[in-house]
Formats: sequence, structure tokens, C-alpha cells
Amino acid sequence: MSATTAAQPGFLDRDYIVAGPNFNRWLVPPAALAIHLSIGMAYGFSVFWLPMTHLIAAAPAACKGQGFIAALTTRSCNWTVPEVTHVFETFIAMLGISAAVFGGWLEHAGPRRTGLIAALCWGGGMVVGGIGVSIHQLWLVYLGAGVLGGIGQGLGYITPVSTLIKWFPDRRGLATGFAIMGYGGGAMIGAPVAVALMGHFAHGGVPGVAPTLIVMGVLYFIFMSAGALGFRVAPPGWLPEGYVPTAADRERAMMTSRHVHLDRAIRTPQFWLIWGVLCLNVTAGIGVISMASPMLTDVFGAKLIGGGAGLSPAALHAAIVGTAAGLVGLISLFNSLGRLFWASLSDRIGRKVTYYTFFVLGIALYVLLPRWGELGIPGLFVLSICIILSMYGGGFSTVPAYLADVFGTQMVGAIHGRLLTAWSVAGIAGPMLIASLRQREIDAGVPHAQVYSLTLYIMAGLLLGGLICNAFVRPVADRHFMDDETLTKERSLQREDRAAATATAARGPIGLSGALAWVLVGVPFLIGVWIAIGKGAKLL
Repeated sequence: MSATTAAQPGFLDRDYIVAGPNFNRWLVPPAALAIHLSIGMAYGFSVFWLPMTHLIAAAPAACKGQGFIAALTTRSCNWTVPEVTHVFETFIAMLGISAAVFGGWLEHAGPRRTGLIAALCWGGGMVVGGIGVSIHQLWLVYLGAGVLGGIGQGLGYITPVSTLIKWFPDRRGLATGFAIMGYGGGAMIGAPVAVALMGHFAHGGVPGVAPTLIVMGVLYFIFMSAGALGFRVAPPGWLPEGYVPTAADRERAMMTSRHVHLDRAIRTPQFWLIWGVLCLNVTAGIGVISMASPMLTDVFGAKLIGGGAGLSPAALHAAIVGTAAGLVGLISLFNSLGRLFWASLSDRIGRKVTYYTFFVLGIALYVLLPRWGELGIPGLFVLSICIILSMYGGGFSTVPAYLADVFGTQMVGAIHGRLLTAWSVAGIAGPMLIASLRQREIDAGVPHAQVYSLTLYIMAGLLLGGLICNAFVRPVADRHFMDDETLTKERSLQREDRAAATATAARGPIGLSGALAWVLVGVPFLIGVWIAIGKGAKLL
């Protein structure tokens, strides 16, 4: 009796949530979107930086010279923008580290358990960060929003990947594109909400950063938890009705029907070539994201507002900065929708060809950007950046399907987790590279309209490196695939052996609850799209 009871899966276990006969696979993407739309607020955290530097109404002038260590614990001095922006770098670094460390465990634990832990870390991290702001302790902000939140980012980012790919073997790119589109679009929703809440909670001229972080942390925890509870995993061996991949399809897409273990995958040249593909694509794209608004201001100046005749210098500067800031909304829109578009297209043309497109088109656009600046054509400049950023987002959403094609689906979530260390590297290297080169050009006396030319040519060179890496990706050698014994053991660890009897399940209708799930994630996303279009329209 006790042995039988011990064998029963728990509520959070992977084998407890194997789908039954009335489950429809289109209920999984909304669960994934609920998590990714929440953690996607990472891209919108910049709305907190300036308000966080004005938390003390009358900080002593002597505080301006304080060092970084002193800033961590001071309660009488305002923080600076560079001091608070390290929070972003911290949680992006922790994203890659936690995804790499916990990826293997995630495959065995299942998406419900890991999704709930991600909700606790990301939502709880924001709450802890809000407490840090309220007592003015920067170290607590780093610990909460940075470290704890970064762990939630990493776990939340990779939680849906393996589940979606196994549910959509016929549309791997579309499935991962849906989820990862949410990460690109999270800022479109979260940033306006954060701005509104900070205004609502403002008191005595001090912006309401602390309560905003706490309220949003609680909301994200609830939203992500609902998504985690909505996950169901595909029965072992499940295939969509009528789907039978042919040998020609597999060869064209370089798609294997076998599986590589995580420990072997990271020892293959294919893993490191795809790591280079992602890292170089992201380094070039994230560098532009980090400097898009000042880049547009430096290159075009008053041309952005038709010359600004009759405006005072202060009013002219404010109008230029405000117009350039509209670019952020467009970037969020193209970054998000590009994730779905390019990943879906990769189902038709193959992952390798999709990345070839990213690199060849990206190189051309980076080389043309300085020319648009010289000719004074801000419209073409903005359009080029938007296309570049769509491919930046598309690189993120296409790579999980690329990994599944090359290494198989059994441990793709864990392999994807290890690969995300490329994002951590790029998240630091890209912004540092473009900012340092900009300052070097300014120090050398280069006119502001031309300070980005060298940087953009270097970004094109990085994409050339990515193109070369992609060209060398080949099918994995037979010796790297799991043998039958190893595969059986791995499936046992994932408890797939307990659920084999339901392999023909999961073909039911989507139902009212499914429609409601799509509404709950779709309406906020569409509102965010509308806001982004409005901001972009002002720019154009």
C-alpha cells in the first residue's frame, strides 16, 4: 500500500500533467505566453532608471562623489543612472547562468514545477527590489530584481521550450515563436503600466517606484502561476493527426529523428557553432537596442522634427529627445512580431536558411545605415533599424527549433538553457562595444552625426562572423546520439514510461476555457501593440 502510494505522481510532477484525450495542443501557447509576457518586462525596466535617481528630494551635494560600494548602502544620497542600470546587466547575466545550470533539472521536473518557481523568483524578486527601493538600499535591489529576478528570468524563459516543441513537431518554429514573441512584447505592456503606477503612487514630488515594483511583482506572480498551472506535456510518441515527416523533409531541414544527451551536445562542434550564431546576432542587435534613441538624436538632430524653427534650445532638445524616444515603441513592436514571423517562416525554409537571411540582410542594412544618415533620411534609417531588430528577435525564437532539428527533442530544453549563455555574453559585450566606440569617436573630434559609422561597420563584421559559423553547421555525427539504453534511462527520469498509454490522446476541442486563456494573454498584448504603434506614428 505504501509503495503504491509513493509511486503516485504529485501535483507538480511532470507525469501528473501528461495530457488526456480531451486536451487540445493549442492550449499550451497561451500558458507559455503568460510566462514570457511577464518576464519580458526585462526590456521595459529602463522606465525605472531615471525615477530611481530622484527618490530623495534633497540629497546633499557631497553625495555626487560617492563610490559604487558606498552607493550600495547609503540612505542619504540619490543613486545615479549607471548605478541602477547594473540591475539590468545582473538579471540578464543571471538569466543565462540559471538557464544553463538548471536546464537539465527542468527536463525532469517538468514545466509546471519550474514555471511556478520562475513565478516566485521573478515576481518575488520585484517585490524584494521594491522593498530595497523603499528603504533605499541598493544592494537589496540588486539581490531582489537582479539576482532573484534573473533566476526567474532564466527558468521562465526555457520552461515552455521543450514542451512546445514536443507538442508541435510539425511547426516547431511557430510554436516557439508564439512563446518567445511574448518576451519581446512584454515591455510593450509592462512599461506603460509601470509609468502609470509610478505616477499614481507618486508623493511629495517623489515617484512611486517602490509600490510599483511590489504591485507589479504580485501581478506577475499571479499571471505566471496561472500559466504554469495551465501546462500539459505531450504523451510520449504523440504526433499530430496526419503528420508523417518524410525523409526528404528531414534532410532539407537537417532534422534528426534521434536524440543527443545534454552532456554530449555541449561537446559537439554544432553546439558551439550555433552558440556563435546566436551570440554574434544578439551582440549586433542588442548594441543597437541599447543606443537607438541617442543614435537617432545624434545622427539627425533637428531634422527629426522638421528643423525646429522658432523653438528655444531647451524646447528644441526636449522635442528631439521625445521624438527619438518613440523609436523605443517601434523597436518593441518589431522585436516582438519578428519573433513570430521569422520563426514561422523557418518552418517553411529551414532554420539554416533563415539564419543566412538574418546575416546577409543584416550586413547590408548595417552598411547602409551610415549612408541614410549622410543623406539625412530618418525614415529609411528607422525602417532599417526596425528590420534589424525583427531579425534580432527572430534569432531568439528560431534557435530552439534549430537545436531540436540538430540534437533531437528529448533534451532540447536543457540544451537551449546552456546555449543562452551566449545571450549573457552578448548582453554585456554589445552595449559596452557600441558605447565605448561612440565615446572614442566623440573624443577624437568626429561630428556627432558620424560617430556611429565605424560602430555600424563593426556590427556588420560581427554578422559576417555569424554567417561563417552558420555555414559550418552540419548534421551531428552518429557517435553523439544516445543509444537505446541511454534513451530509455533518460525517458525514465522524465517519467515518460508511466504515461505511454496515452500516446494517442490530446485531440479534443479548445473549448471555452481555451478561448478565455487566449483572450487573457491576447488582449494585453494587442493593447501593447496599439500603444507601440501610436508611439511609432509620432516618430514617423
